[in-house]
Amino acid sequence: MKDFLLLFFNVLLTVIGQILFKHGMNTVGRINSLRDAMDKLVQAFLNPYILSGIAIYGFTTLVWLIILSRVKLSIAYPMLSSGYVLSILFSWMVFKESVPKIRIIGALIICIGVYLVAQGES
Repeated sequence: MKDFLLLFFNVLLTVIGQILFKHGMNTVGRINSLRDAMDKLVQAFLNPYILSGIAIYGFTTLVWLIILSRVKLSIAYPMLSSGYVLSILFSWMVFKESVPKIRIIGALIICIGVYLVAQGES
């Protein structure tokens, strides 16, 4: 059970990192062309939200190594797909993104898959 909580914590932090990346890029602005990319990417790497997201990703990599030392890869890696579900939820909550019914159905299917993978270890 402790390992699954650690996995969930890792997934949650990864999604928070994505939220920070998105917020940072919303601040930097859209990259419209290759010519535009270099200037915008420099701005992105100086953005505190992007830097925070990178720091979180570094930390989650360390947590992931701990997880891999304790959990079978065939269990741990599929559990990361729960991040897709959390990212839909957080995108709706934080950025007020619309979530069509078909995406909700897809998220529910992912939840069923994660549940089934977890049951395989019981």
